[in-house]
Amino acid sequence: MERDIKKLISQMTLEEKASLCSGLDNWHTKPIERLGIPSITMSDGPHGLRKEANTNDEGMLKSSVPATCFPTAATAACSWDRKLIEEEGKALAEECQAEEVDIILGPAINIKRSPLCGRNFEYFSEDPFLSTELATAYINAVQSYGVGTSLKHYVANNQEHRRMSVDEVIDERTLREIYLANFEGAVKNGKPWTVMCSYNKVNGTHASENKYLLTDILKKEWNFEGFVVSDWGAVNERVDGLKAGLDLEMPSSFGIGDNKIIQAVKNGQLEEKVLNETVERLLKIIFKAIDHRKQNATYDKEAHHQLARKIARESMVLLKNEDDILPFKKEETIAIIGEFATSPRYQGGGSSHVNPIKIDNLLEEIEKITQGKSKILYEKGYHLNSDEIDEELIEKAKRSAKESDVAVIIAGLPERYESEGYDREHMQMPQSHNKLIEEITKVQPNTVVVLSNGAPVEMPWVDKVKGLLESYLGGQAWGGAVADILFGEVNPSGKLAETFPKKLSHNPSYLNFPGEDDRVEYREGVFVGYRYYDKKQIDPLFPFGYGLSYTNFEYTDLTIDKREINDNETLNVKVKVKNTGNIRGKEIIQLYVKDIESKVNRPEKELKGFEKIQLEPGEEKTVIFTLDKRAFAYYNTEIKDWYVESGEFELLVGKSSKDIILKEKVKVNSTKTVRNKFHRNSTIGDLMEDPVGSRILKELMQDQISEIFPVDEHRNEELVLSMMKYLPLRGLINFGRGKFTEEMLEELLKKLNQQR
Repeated sequence: MERDIKKLISQMTLEEKASLCSGLDNWHTKPIERLGIPSITMSDGPHGLRKEANTNDEGMLKSSVPATCFPTAATAACSWDRKLIEEEGKALAEECQAEEVDIILGPAINIKRSPLCGRNFEYFSEDPFLSTELATAYINAVQSYGVGTSLKHYVANNQEHRRMSVDEVIDERTLREIYLANFEGAVKNGKPWTVMCSYNKVNGTHASENKYLLTDILKKEWNFEGFVVSDWGAVNERVDGLKAGLDLEMPSSFGIGDNKIIQAVKNGQLEEKVLNETVERLLKIIFKAIDHRKQNATYDKEAHHQLARKIARESMVLLKNEDDILPFKKEETIAIIGEFATSPRYQGGGSSHVNPIKIDNLLEEIEKITQGKSKILYEKGYHLNSDEIDEELIEKAKRSAKESDVAVIIAGLPERYESEGYDREHMQMPQSHNKLIEEITKVQPNTVVVLSNGAPVEMPWVDKVKGLLESYLGGQAWGGAVADILFGEVNPSGKLAETFPKKLSHNPSYLNFPGEDDRVEYREGVFVGYRYYDKKQIDPLFPFGYGLSYTNFEYTDLTIDKREINDNETLNVKVKVKNTGNIRGKEIIQLYVKDIESKVNRPEKELKGFEKIQLEPGEEKTVIFTLDKRAFAYYNTEIKDWYVESGEFELLVGKSSKDIILKEKVKVNSTKTVRNKFHRNSTIGDLMEDPVGSRILKELMQDQISEIFPVDEHRNEELVLSMMKYLPLRGLINFGRGKFTEEMLEELLKKLNQQR
């Protein structure tokens, strides 16, 4: 339905305009009934709907409506499957429509800077490219069903410690290449209805009033057309936020924020034109939401439960499988040990906590698959509500493990270990879990560990177990998905979307997380995750992109369609992949790009392409990647743009960031010339590295410089230049004994800069 929004705004009073800029309550925008402007509803996500059902007298949430609890983003990201994320997005939208929710607050795509961040379970990856692709799939799917998304938390919400006040100090190149890059791709390709600003400051300014981030980059540079909503309680000064580009304050300020806006317009502190533009952005989305509502919408709860199971089993990562201990046979005696087996840890804590429609029981799901052929011995092993080691429980578990053919231990992180609102202090699992694993492996060599956790953990026992399955937080169908993998109903195909370090001190942010007082410096720069481990040559426990299968895959025939391209052209990369095993399987093929020689410090390689394919035994498929300028570029802070440095690049195709199978080279020519401006403190070395500068330097060597630094039998021209490499141009005056003057330096600089 077409509406003249500008005309509608002209009919509004100042008070009515201001009223639209904050919430009615926790979850609704304010209506203006006399002008036919309705209220719309927002609700927490991102891996399941958390719509309030009841509140107490103080307005606090007592319960939320039952909804499908899908695997968390940390889990689903390990599927590396855009189509699977799209399926989840459509299901989420169906549930939103059924519950009359207009905008779901997700996806959350903050980069995993440290494994200690308490909210890492809610984020996709340490890599911006992988995050971009999955977030875009999520947004497009949800919005195709007429429900809006809120891309969050913009930007650098990488820790929970002091999250509402901490200043994240990040250099421009790092900000662009790592922490903004995934938001950029998701905004440009997904076009979310809303973007949620984060609590923290970025380089001294709150994200909620950071004009550079909200207006200059998001709205002008990226052409974002939706509205910016604050994270709940993130507003610092309402008028400053409005000027910077913060459109909607949530939750309700009960008139406080609105009144500040009204007074600012009246006293000339705020142009009413700015307020009008904000109201226009809000109304466009409000009416879009209303126009896309589906009356009497319903959804198939069981179908969504089965989808949750599918996502979980496609995402779980097989980290170890010695002697092909998995999959299990269906006629074995199996000890299932660990209270998580009966009280699963399937989701994270905080605002994304979903009230699940139902929860799979692992023991029951195993019984269904084995049809009673397997004998199952269950033991508790530890107490979930305590970290203390219970020797009696461990002894009972050891007896059952000894009587069994194999033992499965379900271990990991209890919910109190990781949640929104606080960070972990270490990477360790409870000692009761670690001790249990150590003791069981003493009596049962055929031991498999299934981990339930939202982020990496240290594994001091890893060499003592034969099988290891990282199930992360698998949603309400976790139990069924684990059973499917243990018994080979499904071939595992997940790969890690983050690096698992051997110990916390190996992590790149270790010395600068969570910072001091209200300031944290991102001193590791662009070297986040695998970029750091590669550069420092530190072997992780399990690398980014790693995951095993019950079958094997062979990579051959890596080809490129051109040997040399300009940076404004695209390059097609092809590789053949064959299933050389005996069962159907899925493989995630990863393409990394390496700048062989660069003037700036770049990562050893960066993920620039991936595809997940299914192959029958003996089947072979050709996978095609298309690379554009951004695959080769870094962010050049001098020109404030993405820049490709001319030269050779290596194309690396493999099974993980550490397991590169095939390599090729391509030469890429830059179509943009970066013109350095020379000044009196530019060095001789700067001239030597510049095409124009080096030519003029040769002329100088033959003339003035040869008189100041003569070449003789003890010092040839090469040695003289080496000695002078770091000499600033003004040094020609300092050491020139009057032969090189200020006027000559000015003439030299004029010549250098004119010929660029």
